[in-house]
Amino acid sequence: MAGMFQRLSRSLRTASAVALLTVTTFAAAQGMRGDHPDTYVVVRGDTLWGIAGRFLDKPWLWPEIWQANPQIANPHLIYPGDVISLAYLNRVTLQPGPRPETIAPIDAISLADIEPFLKNRSIVFSFDELPYVLGAEDTRLRGSLDRNIYVTGLDNAQPGQRYAVIRPATEFYGARRSRDLDYRGKRVHGEGNLWRDTIPKLNGQDAFLGYEIVQMGVATVLRGPTPDSEATTLVLDDNGFEARPGDRLTPVNPQPYDLQFFPHPPSADAVAADARILAVADALITGGPRDVIAISAGHQQGVDNGTVFSVWRGGPHSVDRVRHPNTSRITDAPNPGSRRNRMPDEYAAHAMVFRTFDHVSYALVMEGEKPAQVGYRLKHPDATY
Repeated sequence: MAGMFQRLSRSLRTASAVALLTVTTFAAAQGMRGDHPDTYVVVRGDTLWGIAGRFLDKPWLWPEIWQANPQIANPHLIYPGDVISLAYLNRVTLQPGPRPETIAPIDAISLADIEPFLKNRSIVFSFDELPYVLGAEDTRLRGSLDRNIYVTGLDNAQPGQRYAVIRPATEFYGARRSRDLDYRGKRVHGEGNLWRDTIPKLNGQDAFLGYEIVQMGVATVLRGPTPDSEATTLVLDDNGFEARPGDRLTPVNPQPYDLQFFPHPPSADAVAADARILAVADALITGGPRDVIAISAGHQQGVDNGTVFSVWRGGPHSVDRVRHPNTSRITDAPNPGSRRNRMPDEYAAHAMVFRTFDHVSYALVMEGEKPAQVGYRLKHPDATY
């Protein structure tokens, strides 16, 4: 377990934010680790997050250190072969390497960790109006690659048009609760939330944050309705998940998401939002490094791509067994009460946002000392309690 949650590398800050900062050589020296080498040569496969983690005590100070060197036009656009020098007065300088057209700048993090979530998960506020799958070829329970599916609501679709097959998976409420949805996009009856904290209210009601939609695959229209059937026939041509009755369809469009992520601390508004983990992708309630989490804050709360949070377990309210040895109350509870004392919050991990919606964002757990869990709080990356 300790190996799974070992500390990984850390981060850099976005170029636009760097221009707003003023940093001295003294500040640079304070951020550098004492065991750094004199030089480091950037190699293919490096990430900015990884390089920063090798040399800094507080990795989000890296851009401030780099800004102390005005000869570097854009510290985020570094390439394999560039030589980073750390020898002179603990200041960072960079000697550019060759710039052949075939070499791209290195990324802040590995896109392989998050690309499926960039393409396949989004947040919407409504889906009932969308066309949906009625059935599959040979009356199968599921449609698979190269098999036909039959859809209602696509009467005007033309042969050759491509549609994403999407599935409403979860609905998010308040700051700490999610509910799984069944094949119709309705709540799963009897689902409990025993592991989650008390749900915040908005004007006396749970604040609805949106539905999570997961893309299951892509299908191409073969033909529209016929005299014998009102269903439109499509063939699944993308090796994704299986399609099932109730899955919705939307036109395939390029997703305008960012391919470069430059980590930076959150804005004051984002910290004040008191965001929590809503869900862990493809897991029940717990995740570790390289897992994707959904959090209860989006661009309406000042969260943008690259925002870095620290993740904290909220301190439980524990019974004082010395003063109340015979009480029948359980030892720990999420809520205050008589005979209970509030314990301190506990640091669990750091996570970086890579896609935002109105009130929900997706973040990648970058490193951690403990698992990140549904209901955990998100704070400034330098928070100490």
